[in-house]
Amino acid sequence: MWSYEEPVKIIFGNGVIKKLNEVIKENKYKNGLLVSDKYFLESGFVGEVLLDNMGCIKNTFYDIEPNPTVKNVDSCAKLIRENNIEFIVALGGGSALDCAKAASVVALTNDSITKYHGTGLQIPDKGLPLIAIPTTSGTGSEVTSVSVLTDHDLGRKAPIASKSMYPKIALVDPELTYSMPKNVTASTGIDVLCHALEGFWSKNHQPISDALALYASLLVFKYLERAFKNAYDKEAREKLSEASIIAGLAFNLPKTTASHACSFPLTNIYHIPHGEACGLTLDYFVRLNKDAEKSRLEDFARRIGFRDASHLADEIRELKKRVGLLVDLKHLSLSEEDIEDLVNESKHPNLLNNPVEVTDDVLLKMYRSLT
Repeated sequence: MWSYEEPVKIIFGNGVIKKLNEVIKENKYKNGLLVSDKYFLESGFVGEVLLDNMGCIKNTFYDIEPNPTVKNVDSCAKLIRENNIEFIVALGGGSALDCAKAASVVALTNDSITKYHGTGLQIPDKGLPLIAIPTTSGTGSEVTSVSVLTDHDLGRKAPIASKSMYPKIALVDPELTYSMPKNVTASTGIDVLCHALEGFWSKNHQPISDALALYASLLVFKYLERAFKNAYDKEAREKLSEASIIAGLAFNLPKTTASHACSFPLTNIYHIPHGEACGLTLDYFVRLNKDAEKSRLEDFARRIGFRDASHLADEIRELKKRVGLLVDLKHLSLSEEDIEDLVNESKHPNLLNNPVEVTDDVLLKMYRSLT
């Protein structure tokens, strides 16, 4: 038995940012909040969006760290409450979208998001309407019910998820990704591949997610390097935006697995960007998982053009090299104690979603191989 659900309305295409005012009016939204990255505020783009939507979006929030924190969410929620905000527009990368998604729910309570972050308590089932406008091709946050947050006080980075955090509408305009720096293109692009593969081999995978994962992976291998080399390659940018959405749909229900679990300490402790941290271990887990579930991964690899899963793992490593991403941790000169800390901090629930058991010995062997 399996089921599939996707409640987000997706509007995709070059220039669809211009439809924002139309979308707001169609839904009769009033008194909105624009949540965005500091980059877009400083570039003047936020001002353009506000000018085009005068009378509907009356407040802005942009105090968001690159890995959004629980304090960012609480600050945003406080602003929502104080101004009786009725809907939210989130414009930016995964940080802005994840912050807005969590704030859209907790703002309707008197709680701090820390009540729900990593505690196992059920997140409230109601949130404000949210229009998500991604400016990167990687997180898929615009179509998922997941928000990844960091609590610096507790040293915790972890996802929270609830149906109440699904955006109402995703406006996906590939032209907004043209301004991404090369390193962000690479990091977010490899994150797409992680979402696809982890969704595919997740213990909770199902046929629709499998098909989406396959197509998203094809797109990443075909277009990531092109977009990395030429920021204005229209076709490559469009296809990577497409891949990001489709991979988001692929992992949203099955959820991610070992590579994402290991990424959290790599980002928390060593500040490796999220996508790059996920991608760092991806080829290792391809090799670990390749014999699970009657060689499903071997068939997957052949369907996207590789001889077998080992060849797929090799090509993931080579792709990372070509787009300037880390393939090891040698630059950190990690001690045995550092490695043991990484092993302990990688014990995130996502590990339990991996088709092959990821023991301490497996993690120890992996981290040693990277140093």
